[in-house]
Amino acid sequence: MSASTTVKHPGTEKFAGTEPIMNATDLTAGYLPGVNILNGCDLVCYPGELIGIIGPNGAGKSTLLKALFGLVKIHSGSVTLGGEDITNLKANKLVQAGVGFVPQTNNVFPSLTIEENLQMGMFLRPKLFSERLDYIYDLFPVLGDRRSQRAGSLSGGERQSVAMARALMMDPKVLLLDEPSAGLSPVRQDETFIRTRRINKAGVSVIMVEQNARRCLQICDRGYVLDQGRNAYSGTGRELADDPKVIELYLGTLAKDVDESH
Repeated sequence: MSASTTVKHPGTEKFAGTEPIMNATDLTAGYLPGVNILNGCDLVCYPGELIGIIGPNGAGKSTLLKALFGLVKIHSGSVTLGGEDITNLKANKLVQAGVGFVPQTNNVFPSLTIEENLQMGMFLRPKLFSERLDYIYDLFPVLGDRRSQRAGSLSGGERQSVAMARALMMDPKVLLLDEPSAGLSPVRQDETFIRTRRINKAGVSVIMVEQNARRCLQICDRGYVLDQGRNAYSGTGRELADDPKVIELYLGTLAKDVDESH
């Protein structure tokens, strides 16, 4: 299951012959020329998958998501979406192509209402706003009930819902989530993970960077452990949760809870 094994992405055997929805190969990327955060990172996501990315602080997890979304310069390697090269494509072009992104912080327009935030998510396709709004309010009923409330008055968990909903307005093929549970209470964290799985079950492929490794491995189909900008381990959520090295290096005592939950 380590990155050095012959199977580059353990757990993907069932997708043989299927085109990945997103494929990142040998990425080297960073914020400054000559200073790389990612050092040969790989990731593949097949249609309908929920992918979890875990690892220590500073491992490059959020940088990977930002590189996929065109916010961090990729110096070498490639990213494809449905077989099409999207390496270093600008964020607005990626949204048009079918990639949604929810940053960890500053992810809502606080002075706008919930519905106005959702409208901002459809600025590229305003004619489809009403149609998508019905879908979003079905997925997030509480947002429909409070559509006129300003986003700045919402709790952290509620803001996260608005940010997710806005990213879904454009009907993305892949949703990138950066630390969706960060700063939330345990109850709100659980709600966020349940909502993420529900979005995934509705047909959206999800790639999620998450600090709560234990919970992430419970809900993801497959996971990647990043360390120093490289793939340290990969496999199914269950395989990673049970791997002695992953437990020792990255999960510690939290792994016991994962094992008992399966």
